[in-house]
Amino acid sequence: MAERIIETPDCVAEGAAWLAAREPRFGHVLSLTGPLPLRRRGDGFSALLAAIVSQQVSVAAARAIQGRLEAARLTGPRKITWASQEELAACGLSRQKIRYAKALAAARIDYRALRAAPTEEGVATLTDVPGIGVWTAEIYAMFSLGRADVFAPGDLALQESARLLFGLPERPKARALRAMAEAWSPWRAVAARALWAYYRVEKEREGIT
Repeated sequence: MAERIIETPDCVAEGAAWLAAREPRFGHVLSLTGPLPLRRRGDGFSALLAAIVSQQVSVAAARAIQGRLEAARLTGPRKITWASQEELAACGLSRQKIRYAKALAAARIDYRALRAAPTEEGVATLTDVPGIGVWTAEIYAMFSLGRADVFAPGDLALQESARLLFGLPERPKARALRAMAEAWSPWRAVAARALWAYYRVEKEREGIT
Protein backbone atom coordinates (compact mmCIF):
# COMPACT_ATOMS: atom_id res chain seq x y z
CA MET A 1 0.00 0.00 0.00
CA ALA A 2 1.29 3.46 -0.92
CA GLU A 3 2.54 5.55 1.97
CA ARG A 4 0.43 8.52 2.98
CA ILE A 5 1.90 11.86 1.92
CA ILE A 6 1.26 15.07 3.84
CA GLU A 7 0.58 17.68 1.17
CA THR A 8 -1.72 20.30 2.74
CA PRO A 9 -2.62 21.75 6.15
CA ASP A 10 -5.79 19.62 5.99
CA CYS A 11 -3.60 16.49 6.04
CA VAL A 12 -1.88 17.73 9.20
CA ALA A 13 -5.24 18.60 10.77
CA GLU A 14 -6.54 15.11 9.99
CA GLY A 15 -3.53 13.54 11.66
CA ALA A 16 -3.76 15.87 14.64
CA ALA A 17 -7.43 14.98 15.19
CA TRP A 18 -6.61 11.27 15.01
CA LEU A 19 -3.81 11.67 17.56
CA ALA A 20 -5.93 13.73 19.94
CA ALA A 21 -8.65 11.07 19.84
CA ARG A 22 -6.14 8.31 20.53
CA GLU A 23 -3.99 10.08 23.13
CA PRO A 24 -5.59 12.89 25.20
CA ARG A 25 -2.22 14.48 25.88
CA PHE A 26 -1.99 15.39 22.22
CA GLY A 27 -5.34 17.08 22.62
CA HIS A 28 -3.78 19.11 25.44
CA VAL A 29 -0.87 20.04 23.17
CA LEU A 30 -3.25 21.23 20.46
CA SER A 31 -5.14 23.36 22.97
CA LEU A 32 -1.87 25.18 23.67
CA THR A 33 -0.41 25.36 20.18
CA GLY A 34 -3.41 25.70 17.90
CA PRO A 35 -3.20 24.22 14.38
CA LEU A 36 0.09 22.51 13.64
CA PRO A 37 2.25 23.81 10.79
CA LEU A 38 2.55 22.04 7.45
CA ARG A 39 6.34 22.39 7.39
CA ARG A 40 6.76 20.96 3.90
CA ARG A 41 10.04 21.77 2.18
CA GLY A 42 11.47 21.21 -1.24
CA ASP A 43 13.38 18.03 -1.88
CA GLY A 44 16.60 17.32 -3.70
CA PHE A 45 20.21 18.28 -3.18
CA SER A 46 19.68 21.73 -1.69
CA ALA A 47 17.27 20.36 0.93
CA LEU A 48 19.75 17.72 2.04
CA LEU A 49 22.56 20.25 2.08
CA ALA A 50 20.44 22.44 4.35
CA ALA A 51 19.88 19.44 6.63
CA ILE A 52 23.64 18.88 6.87
CA VAL A 53 24.14 22.57 7.64
CA SER A 54 21.65 22.35 10.52
CA GLN A 55 23.38 19.45 12.26
CA GLN A 56 24.64 20.26 15.77
CA VAL A 57 24.17 24.01 15.50
CA SER A 58 21.44 26.33 16.72
CA VAL A 59 18.50 27.23 14.52
CA ALA A 60 19.82 30.79 14.20
CA ALA A 61 23.32 29.63 13.22
CA ALA A 62 21.94 27.21 10.63
CA ARG A 63 19.82 29.95 9.06
CA ALA A 64 22.79 32.30 8.93
CA ILE A 65 25.05 29.72 7.26
CA GLN A 66 22.32 28.76 4.81
CA GLY A 67 21.80 32.41 3.96
CA ARG A 68 25.50 32.86 3.21
CA LEU A 69 25.55 29.75 1.01
CA GLU A 70 22.55 31.03 -0.92
CA ALA A 71 24.08 34.49 -1.29
CA ALA A 72 27.23 32.86 -2.68
CA ARG A 73 25.09 30.61 -4.93
CA LEU A 74 26.61 27.52 -3.38
CA THR A 75 23.52 25.33 -3.12
CA GLY A 76 23.84 23.00 -6.13
CA PRO A 77 25.98 19.88 -6.50
CA ARG A 78 28.19 21.29 -9.25
CA LYS A 79 28.83 24.51 -7.35
CA ILE A 80 29.69 22.56 -4.19
CA THR A 81 32.00 20.25 -6.15
CA TRP A 82 33.85 23.17 -7.69
CA ALA A 83 33.95 25.36 -4.57
CA SER A 84 37.19 25.60 -2.64
CA GLN A 85 37.54 24.75 1.03
CA GLU A 86 38.08 28.46 1.70
CA GLU A 87 34.88 29.52 -0.07
CA LEU A 88 32.77 27.04 1.87
CA ALA A 89 34.49 27.82 5.16
CA ALA A 90 33.78 31.52 4.59
CA CYS A 91 30.07 30.66 4.58
CA GLY A 92 30.44 29.08 8.01
CA LEU A 93 30.83 25.40 7.19
CA SER A 94 33.18 23.43 9.39
CA ARG A 95 35.86 21.25 7.84
CA GLN A 96 33.75 18.17 8.55
CA LYS A 97 30.62 19.66 6.99
CA ILE A 98 32.60 20.70 3.92
CA ARG A 99 33.58 17.04 3.52
CA TYR A 100 29.96 15.98 3.95
CA ALA A 101 28.71 18.56 1.44
CA LYS A 102 31.21 17.39 -1.17
CA ALA A 103 30.33 13.74 -0.48
CA LEU A 104 26.66 14.57 -1.05
CA ALA A 105 27.53 16.28 -4.33
CA ALA A 106 29.49 13.21 -5.43
CA ALA A 107 26.76 10.74 -4.43
CA ARG A 108 24.54 11.53 -7.44
CA ILE A 109 21.37 10.50 -5.66
CA ASP A 110 18.36 9.89 -7.91
CA TYR A 111 15.96 12.21 -6.13
CA ARG A 112 13.04 11.34 -8.39
CA ALA A 113 13.42 7.65 -7.53
CA LEU A 114 13.70 8.58 -3.86
CA ARG A 115 10.23 10.14 -3.96
CA ALA A 116 8.72 6.81 -5.00
CA ALA A 117 10.84 4.54 -2.80
CA PRO A 118 9.51 3.10 0.49
CA THR A 119 10.66 5.15 3.47
CA GLU A 120 13.00 2.47 4.83
CA GLU A 121 14.66 2.13 1.44
CA GLY A 122 15.00 5.88 1.08
CA VAL A 123 16.52 6.23 4.54
CA ALA A 124 19.01 3.46 3.69
CA THR A 125 19.97 5.23 0.45
CA LEU A 126 20.54 8.52 2.22
CA THR A 127 22.50 7.09 5.15
CA ASP A 128 24.98 5.55 2.71
CA VAL A 129 26.24 9.11 2.14
CA PRO A 130 28.85 10.29 4.66
CA GLY A 131 27.38 12.94 6.94
CA ILE A 132 23.78 11.83 6.52
CA GLY A 133 22.74 9.91 9.60
CA VAL A 134 19.39 8.43 10.45
CA TRP A 135 18.16 11.72 11.98
CA THR A 136 18.92 13.69 8.82
CA ALA A 137 17.37 11.02 6.59
CA GLU A 138 14.21 10.86 8.68
CA ILE A 139 13.84 14.64 8.78
CA TYR A 140 14.21 14.66 4.99
CA ALA A 141 11.57 11.94 4.62
CA MET A 142 9.27 13.84 6.95
CA PHE A 143 9.50 17.35 5.54
CA SER A 144 10.89 17.06 2.01
CA LEU A 145 9.09 13.86 0.99
CA GLY A 146 6.06 14.50 3.18
CA ARG A 147 5.86 11.01 4.63
CA ALA A 148 3.08 10.92 7.22
CA ASP A 149 4.36 7.99 9.26
CA VAL A 150 8.00 8.93 9.83
CA PHE A 151 9.44 9.89 13.20
CA ALA A 152 12.91 11.08 14.22
CA PRO A 153 13.47 9.71 17.73
CA GLY A 154 17.10 10.76 17.79
CA ASP A 155 16.01 14.41 17.91
CA LEU A 156 16.79 15.90 21.32
CA ALA A 157 13.86 18.33 21.24
CA LEU A 158 11.45 15.46 20.57
CA GLN A 159 12.99 13.51 23.43
CA GLU A 160 12.69 16.44 25.82
CA SER A 161 9.17 17.26 24.69
CA ALA A 162 8.08 13.64 25.19
CA ARG A 163 9.62 13.72 28.67
CA LEU A 164 7.62 16.80 29.58
CA LEU A 165 4.34 15.77 27.99
CA PHE A 166 4.29 12.23 29.35
CA GLY A 167 5.85 13.01 32.74
CA LEU A 168 8.85 10.76 32.22
CA PRO A 169 11.68 10.78 34.79
CA GLU A 170 14.28 11.44 32.08
CA ARG A 171 14.56 11.96 28.37
CA PRO A 172 13.79 8.73 26.53
CA LYS A 173 16.66 7.46 24.41
CA ALA A 174 16.13 7.10 20.66
CA ARG A 175 15.26 3.40 20.82
CA ALA A 176 12.73 3.90 23.62
CA LEU A 177 11.13 6.90 21.91
CA ARG A 178 10.89 5.01 18.60
CA ALA A 179 9.03 2.22 20.40
CA MET A 180 6.81 4.76 22.14
CA ALA A 181 5.97 6.41 18.81
CA GLU A 182 4.67 3.16 17.33
CA ALA A 183 1.37 3.91 19.09
CA TRP A 184 1.08 7.08 16.98
CA SER A 185 1.24 5.30 13.61
CA PRO A 186 0.08 6.06 10.92
CA TRP A 187 0.55 9.74 11.87
CA ARG A 188 3.96 9.73 13.50
CA ALA A 189 5.14 12.72 11.48
CA VAL A 190 2.20 14.73 12.82
CA ALA A 191 3.02 13.55 16.34
CA ALA A 192 6.52 14.91 15.77
CA ARG A 193 5.06 18.26 14.67
CA ALA A 194 2.94 18.31 17.82
CA LEU A 195 5.90 17.54 20.06
CA TRP A 196 8.03 20.23 18.43
CA ALA A 197 5.21 22.74 18.83
CA TYR A 198 4.85 21.74 22.48
CA TYR A 199 8.61 22.11 22.95
CA ARG A 200 8.38 25.65 21.59
CA VAL A 201 5.58 26.48 24.02
CA GLU A 202 7.34 24.99 27.04
CA LYS A 203 10.87 26.16 26.27
CA GLU A 204 10.09 29.31 24.28
CA ARG A 205 12.58 28.27 21.64
CA GLU A 206 12.60 26.45 18.33
CA GLY A 207 13.37 22.74 18.31
CA ILE A 208 14.17 22.36 14.62
CA THR A 209 14.90 24.49 11.57
